Parts: sequence; C-alpha cells; structure tokens
Amino acid sequence: MSLNAQWTERDLRAVWHPCTQMKDHERLPMVPIRRGRGVWLEDFDGKRYLDAVSSWWVNVLGHANPEINARVKAQLDELEHVILSGFTHRPVIELSERLAELAPPGLGHCFYADSGSAAIEIALKMSFHYWRNCGRPEKRRFLTITNGYHGETLGALSVSDVGLYTDTYRALLLDVIKVPAPDCVGLPREQWETHAETMFAPMEAALAEHADELAAVILEPLIQCAGGMRMYPPGYLRRLREACDRHGVQLIFDEIAVGFGRTGTLFAAEQAGVGPDYLCLSKALTGGYLPLSVVMTTDQVFDAFYDDYERMRAFLHSHSYTGNPLACAAALATLALFERDQVIETNRAKSAAMARASAPLRDHPQVGDVRQTGMVVAIEMVADKATMTPYPWQERRGLKVFQHALSRGALLRPLGSVIYWMPPYVISEEEIAWLGELTAECIEVATAKR
Repeated sequence: MSLNAQWTERDLRAVWHPCTQMKDHERLPMVPIRRGRGVWLEDFDGKRYLDAVSSWWVNVLGHANPEINARVKAQLDELEHVILSGFTHRPVIELSERLAELAPPGLGHCFYADSGSAAIEIALKMSFHYWRNCGRPEKRRFLTITNGYHGETLGALSVSDVGLYTDTYRALLLDVIKVPAPDCVGLPREQWETHAETMFAPMEAALAEHADELAAVILEPLIQCAGGMRMYPPGYLRRLREACDRHGVQLIFDEIAVGFGRTGTLFAAEQAGVGPDYLCLSKALTGGYLPLSVVMTTDQVFDAFYDDYERMRAFLHSHSYTGNPLACAAALATLALFERDQVIETNRAKSAAMARASAPLRDHPQVGDVRQTGMVVAIEMVADKATMTPYPWQERRGLKVFQHALSRGALLRPLGSVIYWMPPYVISEEEIAWLGELTAECIEVATAKR
C-alpha cells in the first residue's frame, strides 16, 4: 500500500471534512499532503500540485515562506498565548497599529477573533449594539445583496444568499432584506459601471423604505467569491456609502476573501475611495498560516460603547484565542513582506499574465464568460453560450475539472461550473501560462458530450 493510501485510510476512519459529502470518497481518492513550498503542494508519494486556489484563498505569499516561518518561530520561543482581556502583548499592539495605518481612513480600533465567520458575527452584533447604545433599539435588521456569502455560523448565514449553504438552516436564520446584486456576468468590461448604476436602484429603494429599522448594509466589495466569483465595479460602493450616510445606516465591508491585494489594491474599498463603518478581515491576514480575524471600526462606534461598567454598554464578546500572539506574528511578517517586496505593484504584471492566459478560453463554445478583477480570474462553463444557460448542477461538471487537474498536477476546485484562479502571489508568469493551458484541457474533458 502506498503512503498516500495509508494516510487516506487512516483519515477516512477519523476525520469529517468540511464542505464535503464524505460518501464521495468511496470513489474519489483523498489527497494527503506532506509539505508545501511556494505555489506547490506535495503528497506522500512525491506528486506535486500547483495550488491555484491558495488553499481556500488564504495563502498569498507561498507555502513555507521563510520570513513568515522565522517570525512565527521566534514568537513561539517568547509567548505562545495570553488572555487578551485585561492583558495585552506586543504583536497584537503592533499589528493593530499597522492595520490602522493601512486600512481606509478612520478605522482605528481592532477587535480580534479567530475566523472570518466570527468576524461577521462580531460586526453584526456590534452594529446592533451600537444603535441600542444610541437609543435606537428598533434598528436591528440588516440589508444585503443576493448571491453573497459571509460564512457559516448562523448570523453570517443569515446575511448570505447561496442556497447550497443556507437552505437547510433557513428556519434558524434572521429575517434579512435582500436586493438584487449588481454582478456583471456576461457583460463586456466597458458596460460594468452603467449596469451597476442601474442595479443600485433596488438598494436605494430598500434603504429609503427600511432606514428606520436598518442597522447596517453588509456586502463583499467587488467580488462575490463563494457565490461563483461574480464581480462588479467600484462605483456601486461609492453610491452605497453615500446612500448609507444619507439614510443613517451603517456599512459593513466583508473583505475576508478579497482583502490583502486580491483585487489589485491592498483593500478592495480603496478602488472606490470610500471606507466602511466596519471592515472584516481574515484569510490572507496571516499569509495563510494561522486562524485570525479582525473587525476594524471607527472612533464613533468605539465611543458609543465607552462608559461606566454598571451601565452595561460594553461589548461583552470574546473568543478564547482572541489576538493570539503567534497568529499576530504571522500577520506582521505578511504585512512586512507586502511592503518590502512591493507585492501590489508586482501583482500588476502577474494580473496581466493571467489575463493573457485566460483570453483564449473566451472562444470555447462552452465558456459563457471569462471575468477578472486583480488576481482573480473566473471562467464560467455553460450548456449554451448564446443564452448563458447553465449546466444542471447534478452533472457535476466542476468535479471533472477538479479530477483532471489533479491528474495533471494542479489544485483547481471549481464553484459548481465556475473554474477560478486565485493563486498565491508568488506564482510565476510561466506557471500562469501553464495553468491557462491546463484549464483549456480541463474544459474539454468536463464539457465533452456524454
């Protein structure tokens, strides 16, 4: 029995995997990974796989990055963890200061947790509690756009709109107002802003109608990732910020997946020139090393909670590993590398290489749309190109892409029939070109007539 098979056998007896129908592994082999270097993962039998999805969008500076490794190892010898209530430590202070320097202006207070979903829960609770502290307890509902995804805890699911994740738990979810998303699937780039302007009308109407009961609007800026990598332009965010201010409603940006350079700027909000009342960050925050999330907010929000203890206005929310020093050290190393290596600037050339590599896929008869924002490319396979008719989900065309890519040495994990590239930023232009060729092969295999 091979080493891969041995580890797989042990895994299937003991591990329940996320986002997985475990019965599938009766016929789909598990891939046990022994180590990673740069954009490559290696299994126990020595086969390598190009990590084209950054291991669920977290790894931006490569696996086993020497500088991040060294920073975490040094921190491990000094302090592994300490309670953050009544105590503090150097990495969390330095990280909070650095994030305040980098984020959109005004976001000077950092509240930490351990996952993206936890950050969303914090932002929702904080917004509701803010209005309660301001004497407006009726402002308790949330508004969002369709097709969004914000995590899988109950509050985060409530403001999400991807049926695969939400439908089973609908009876447990909050009553959230949703308006049509401004995504520009199938449209040429020059029409994106006009389309988004038209699609803002339902958002404006909902804000006008429900302002008195709304705590906040929440959405993913520029890219709805788990919703199929649907994209829209910055103009929508500018209109939304202005409308929220006009109607007295707070704004939450979920940059958990799109933050830290993924859209072409360090934060997606930069492209609109606006800031939210709450900025939720995680995933690439630690370079893909350790679980850490943060909600950044303003003086105005912070001050609404600042009072004598007996009035119980404090935000009594906590996580055991809040502000973990090891995770903060990884985040500090990641941000230092962004600055030293001018990652955002370097990514411009790689983004252009991704555009070149994906351009030929537009001509495939079963590709309905190829879209790109920064270091994200999405290729949508369709049953009918003229009508953009999707494949029935039961055909699992994306699974065929996944299987063929693995056989050729790449980790491509489509979202339904949407193939996407979201690689670590250390990928080379040669590797990007190869990824384009491989994706063309995968589409041929996945769309072949049955």
